[in-house]
Amino acid sequence: MNDQAPDQTQPSTQRRLIILTEGHSEPITAKTAASVLRYKPSEVVALLDTTQVGSTANQLLGVGGETPVVGALAAAPDANALMLGIAPPGGRIPGAWRSVILEAIDRGMNVISGLHDFLSADAEFSRVAAEKGVQLIDVRKNNERDVANRENIREQCLRIHTVGQDCSLGKMLVALELSLALQKSGVDSKFVATGQTGIMIEGDGAPIDCVVADFVSGAVEKLILANQHHEVLVVEGQGSLAHPRYSGVTLSLLHGCMPHGMIMCYEVGRQNVNGMEHIPLQPLPKLIEVYETMANLMGPSKVIGVAMNSTFVTAEEAELERERVRSELGLPICDVVRHGPDELIQAIQAMSPVLATT
Repeated sequence: MNDQAPDQTQPSTQRRLIILTEGHSEPITAKTAASVLRYKPSEVVALLDTTQVGSTANQLLGVGGETPVVGALAAAPDANALMLGIAPPGGRIPGAWRSVILEAIDRGMNVISGLHDFLSADAEFSRVAAEKGVQLIDVRKNNERDVANRENIREQCLRIHTVGQDCSLGKMLVALELSLALQKSGVDSKFVATGQTGIMIEGDGAPIDCVVADFVSGAVEKLILANQHHEVLVVEGQGSLAHPRYSGVTLSLLHGCMPHGMIMCYEVGRQNVNGMEHIPLQPLPKLIEVYETMANLMGPSKVIGVAMNSTFVTAEEAELERERVRSELGLPICDVVRHGPDELIQAIQAMSPVLATT
C-alpha cells in the first residue's frame, strides 16, 4: 500500500539480512530488529553493532538464538541487504550510520529502512545507489490520498484490532501471534500491518504514521477492503488514545478499521507514558471505556480481552497480575508469549458462530 514496488520488502530472491543496530541493541529501540528475528529468523545473517561484537542476538534482544553480532559488513559476506533495525522517537537515521549505509550500497547491497528519514530523499545515497544498481527501500514512503467512504464493507469478515495503554508495548506482536494461532486452528486469518516493522514481516500493509492526516482512515479502509475475503482480519494497533504524541494516529486507525472486537494491550509494571515519563498512564478500566466509546461511533465494538506484556516480571508475579486484572475487568487475559494466546483465541472465536465451531 505504499509507492514502492510490491516486491521490495519481500523480493523474489531470498533476503539475507544484516541488521544494523549500532549502539542500540536492546529490545525497545531495536524492536524492528527483534521482531524480524522473531518472525523471519531464517532471513537474518547477523546483527551489526561494533559495541557488542561477540554477543548473540538472543543475549541482547531475547530472540534470534545464536545469530551473531558482528562489527563490520565484511564479517557477513553472504548478506545481500542491510536493514536499519531501530525505531527511535522521531524516526531519524543516526548520523554515525551514514558511512555504514554508504559502504553497504558500495558493496551492492539493497538498504531497507522503516524510518521517517527517507534514504531515497538523500542525494548522496540516491546517487551511489543508482551507480551501483541497488534499491533504497523506504517502507514508510507512500502516496496514500484516499479518504474513507464506508462502502462495500463485508461484515461477515470479523475485524479484530489490538489497542494499547501506551506505545511500544507489543500490539504488533500480539496481533501477529493471534493471527498465526487462528491460522493454526484452521481459521482463514490475515495479519494487517499498519507500521513499518509489520510491513517488513508481512510484506504488505500501510505505514499509517507517515500518511497525511486526512487520508489515514482511508488508507486503513483500503487495507480492509483488499483483505476482507479472509474470515478474520487482525489489525495491528499503533500508539494509544491516551498518548499525547500519537493519539491522532491511533484514533484514525481505530475509525478506519472499524473493529468488531478489540484486544487491550499493556505492559506489567509500566507506570508512565513512554518517552514522557512525567505523565502517568491512564488506568485500564478508563481506557477501555474510552476505546469502546470512540470505536462505537463507527459501529458496535467492544474490548473482548487483554494481552499483558509480562517481560519484566517473574512468572509468579505475572500470574498474580493476571488474576488481579481478570478480577478487576472480568475479561480473559494472557501474555501471548509466556502463556500462549488460547484465552484470547477463544474470545475471538466466540464473536462469530462460524468460528465458534472451528
